[in-house]
Amino acid sequence: MLTPMLAEVAGSLSVGLCGLGSAIGVGLVGMKASEAVGRNPGAFGKVIVLAVLGMALAEAIVFYALFIKPVG
Repeated sequence: MLTPMLAEVAGSLSVGLCGLGSAIGVGLVGMKASEAVGRNPGAFGKVIVLAVLGMALAEAIVFYALFIKPVG
């Protein structure tokens, strides 16, 4: 009786932590991209492409956690 409840809590906790880590990662990528463009405005095109790619990869971690979360 207790095991399914613990599995549900562990699954929710893992998804929540993955979401938090992803949000922090996306924020850091955005911060550094805007800093890079501020230092060198001519490199905007290259920086924005890499920043969007990095943000997409960071957000994909949450979807992995949702699909792989433990089921009780």
